[in-house]
Amino acid sequence: MKKRHEQKLVVLSIALFLIFNIPFVLIFNLEGDIYGIPTFYFSVFSIWLLSIVISYIVLKKYYE
Repeated sequence: MKKRHEQKLVVLSIALFLIFNIPFVLIFNLEGDIYGIPTFYFSVFSIWLLSIVISYIVLKKYYE
């Protein structure tokens, strides 16, 4: 794996570590629903899905 791809994945991991810490997670703990899903769950799973997509894109470029 190229060094820049490794660096992108490390930066993504650090960003996710910081985003899923308690102070940032509590920002999303609001009353209300988005499409019938509580705001907290919607935001956590949206961030998680976004991180999977970004990881896929980085790894897809590596294997080309």
